[in-house]
Amino acid sequence: MYSLFKHAFCTLLGVLPSSAPVHPFSPHTDCVEAYRVCSGDPRCEALYRGLELCAADAAASSLGEQAAAECLEGRDALLADHPALLACRCQRGYRREEQCLRVYWRVRLLPGEDELEISPYDDTLMDTHMASLVAASSVMQLDGENQCLKAAQDCGLYEKCGSLRSEYALACTKRLPGINRCNQHKCHRGLRRFLERVPEEYSLGLLFCPCTNNLCGERRRKTIVPSCSYQETESLQPNCLHQQSFCRRDDLCRSRLADFLNNCQPSPLTPSGCLKESAGLCLRAYAGLIGTIMTPNYISNSSADVSLWCNCEGSGNQWQDCLRLQRMFTHNACLRNSISWMGSPGSLPADITPPPAPRPSPLVREDELLRNNHLPEHNNIEAEDENEEEPTQTKEVIDKGGQFDDINVPQYSERATVSNLGSTGTGGASSLTAGSPRPVLLLFVLSASFSCG
Repeated sequence: MYSLFKHAFCTLLGVLPSSAPVHPFSPHTDCVEAYRVCSGDPRCEALYRGLELCAADAAASSLGEQAAAECLEGRDALLADHPALLACRCQRGYRREEQCLRVYWRVRLLPGEDELEISPYDDTLMDTHMASLVAASSVMQLDGENQCLKAAQDCGLYEKCGSLRSEYALACTKRLPGINRCNQHKCHRGLRRFLERVPEEYSLGLLFCPCTNNLCGERRRKTIVPSCSYQETESLQPNCLHQQSFCRRDDLCRSRLADFLNNCQPSPLTPSGCLKESAGLCLRAYAGLIGTIMTPNYISNSSADVSLWCNCEGSGNQWQDCLRLQRMFTHNACLRNSISWMGSPGSLPADITPPPAPRPSPLVREDELLRNNHLPEHNNIEAEDENEEEPTQTKEVIDKGGQFDDINVPQYSERATVSNLGSTGTGGASSLTAGSPRPVLLLFVLSASFSCG
């Protein structure tokens, strides 16, 4: 009876036998495109849906040993026929970035120490030699002029930069009704929109403008409205591993953190201090963290030192892990040198030469591709609402120099404890090792997929 029912189920799904042909793939296939190819194969689609069930259950509670083993078995069967799903990468700032990252992380179920040190982003088409960064820094000279004021004025002269900057400034300074704090979620979203849609010679010029005095340093420190986007409370800092735990539950934050750890990895053996020998990639990866729960910022008006808003108190036997994460911002020669090179293009390594034109923002490039029909349709992944909420009122929140006023700081709605730092902090990855019963539907989908045909 069971075999007859299983046969009917296989026929209904159109599940193919395991000898289905392997699809050729490019080493740098976009993950949305890789999923589109997979969705055309009913067996691949069924296995992928099984992995989504695994991820959903692992995010809710830890999976038992047997369920975890079956999830990994399903993943191996999926990747055997569609290796592009494992080799694919995503592009920063593109409209389908979050859908792409969801595919990228769904096939990575095994926890590992290097999970956050492999970037999900494809850098092969990026300018790794600081094209737009050199363009931005070429007009920033340490001649006594307030370069951050000049960068803010330049931004105001470019309509898109000025309007998106006003938009995030409003979101970060507007207080929620009835309480004396901002809406940090909207603030972060506004910052991400600004950094993704404004050309880098403007956006990164604001973030990394060089300073020689405290007035300039204060303007630079307040660029991201730190009282809302950076600090969690007025006095108490959270534990850095708590912050990382929350970050790893979100595909976007998890990816931006992995990109930073990968591209800002220091090395004493290179002139730049960066293992990848690219200050451009490091600065972009750092900027990518702004607008997430791991938003970093300058720690004072008198230096270019940066840090997360967190500490390592209460880390217990994970203190070394916490310190390692914290020092990636506070004691990172690669990051420090990359920031110092902005405004001092003459100090760049010899192999970094300014190109004829700066690199446009990701969404500008994507608009050009869309106009030329270079991007495929991806109807099999549910698209999120791209019509971002626009500000409903006009309010002057930036002075002529673009400096913001500090306001009170919101608190996060949920809090991790030291005892559960590893329980759900990997977005479903590390939760595959202990606990709860596996879902019957998942077992049925997987068993049908393995044995049909």
